[in-house]
Amino acid sequence: MPDLKGKTVLITGASRGIGEAAAREFASHGVRVALVARSVGDIDRIATDIGENAIAIACDVGDRASVEAAVAQTVERFGGLDILINNAGILEPIGHFGDIDADGWDRVIDVNVKGVHYGMRAALPHMADGGTIITIGSGAATSALEGWSAYCTSKAAVHHLNACLDKEYRSKGIRALVLSPGTVATQMQRDIKASGMNPVAQMDWADHVPPDWPAKTLVWMCSAGADDFLGDVVSLREDSIRRRVGLVA
Repeated sequence: MPDLKGKTVLITGASRGIGEAAAREFASHGVRVALVARSVGDIDRIATDIGENAIAIACDVGDRASVEAAVAQTVERFGGLDILINNAGILEPIGHFGDIDADGWDRVIDVNVKGVHYGMRAALPHMADGGTIITIGSGAATSALEGWSAYCTSKAAVHHLNACLDKEYRSKGIRALVLSPGTVATQMQRDIKASGMNPVAQMDWADHVPPDWPAKTLVWMCSAGADDFLGDVVSLREDSIRRRVGLVA
């Protein structure tokens, strides 16, 4: 694992699941952590658990001004920003085109695509000496699934957005990557199960990986060991990646 002590990371969607696990994992490596979510209840609790090297910031990633303010608050508190984890994302509404609310479909794009874009734009000016920007992607970016039109579309968009960021900013020291974590044992999977729609809903709970797996992978992705994936996707479904991270023998 890389030596990240003294670095600063901002994690969106940090109130639970992958975001919470990532915050705790980065903190265990001596990283100063800004936990970002729409409400501060859970992130306040997590930040308190972590201690003085953590801050909780209320932010709606679908609102550009809110994201810019969260980045500014992080920089003011910790003196800089080295790592951005674009983790915040929503799945619902689940359903067929003709049955779901169009405003709900738009909200997925606001959070999952615009929110990632806003985070990248806000972070870049503070990474003049280089930095790492990782976006949580999905296998849904390349495999259409019944009932997930908004989610699949949004993840395809951010995979390409990551590739564009890499082409434009790698020469300026920005490491841009996507983590496709597979199915993770989080509340989102419970919501998917309850929907009963498409093969993912039929999976057993035991088939999902624990949140600490993607969390540890995110830390590894901040190292030179992941440089062969710059501009591309790290898939946690692959045994070779799990071995490189040290999750399996």
